Order: sequence, then C-alpha cells, then structure tokens
Amino acid sequence: MATDKELSDFLENVERRAFKQAVYAVRKDESALDIVQDAMIKLAEKYGDKPAAELPLLFQRILQNTIHDYFRREKVRNTWVSLFSSMGGDTDGAEDFDLLESYTPEEGSQAAESGADKLEREQILNIIDEEIQKLPPRQREAFLMRYWEDMDVAETAAAMGCSVGSVKTHCSRATHTLAIALKAKGIDL
Repeated sequence: MATDKELSDFLENVERRAFKQAVYAVRKDESALDIVQDAMIKLAEKYGDKPAAELPLLFQRILQNTIHDYFRREKVRNTWVSLFSSMGGDTDGAEDFDLLESYTPEEGSQAAESGADKLEREQILNIIDEEIQKLPPRQREAFLMRYWEDMDVAETAAAMGCSVGSVKTHCSRATHTLAIALKAKGIDL
C-alpha cells in the first residue's frame, strides 16, 4: 500500500509530464490543467490504497480516460451549441434541418482535421515508433526518457546509471539516426 507521502511524491513528480501530455492532446492550457487535476483526484480517491509501484500505470490509464472524456463532452457541447445557434429564431424549415450540414468544428480541434490528415498523422507516428524500436537499447532508453518522459539530463543519467555525457551521446546518436531514417522515408520533421 502506498503511503500518503508516496502518493503525494508521485503526483508531484508526474504533474509536469501529465500537463504536457494533456496540452498536447487538447491544445488548451486551461482544459489540460482541469484534466490533470481530475486525473490526480481520481487516482487519490479510488487507487490511493494500491502499492506505489502500480501508481504510474494506473495514473496513465486514468489520464487517458479523462482526456477521452473531455473530447466526448466537447463533441456533445459543440453539437448542441451549433444546433441551437443554427436554429436561431427561424422555426420555418425545421423539418429540413440537418445537424451534420450545419456543424462546423472549432479550428485546430481534432474534429476539424480531415480523415486524410488523421490517417497521414497516424501513419507518420507509426513510422516514428518503428524507427524508435530499431534504435539500440541504450539510445532508445535515453531518447524516450529525455524527449517523451521530459526528464532532464541529470535525471536520465541517474535513472540509467551512467554519466551525463553518456546520456548526451546516446540522445545525439538516437536523434541523428532517427533523422536519417525518417528523411529516407520522406518525413521531414
């Protein structure tokens, strides 16, 4: 069972990464803060009695579910807002009203993204994932800790049990290898 101190320390350590992950998903700082706060409260209320080792995986699942809930709420909210705004004061022709014809998603939201754009983004992410998996284990480990987990060089070095210089070398080699592999596949990032 995780103690209150362990739970508090875990939440403090994961807060910044969770916020960045939520901002990346929803593109709104205020909404991302709400999502992270909701996820932390759910973890503390429902899973605070779990062992400390289980907290990271539980929190990630809760965070992802909270992000999905946000998108569901936004979709419903946007549907109703556009429904009411399109109806205005004109009740004539209400039988011909088609919500899908009048719905316009917010610019920059995932709903505004075309199917082709979504497919292209998904394919690019799959290619990047494949190339990351091809990296040597130490380079992959350093790359993921630094750029996915957003750990600084010293934290990464401590976690990997090596020097700061080794982390920098592993990251440099990984990014160089990835850049060459992705460029060969026509992806310029």
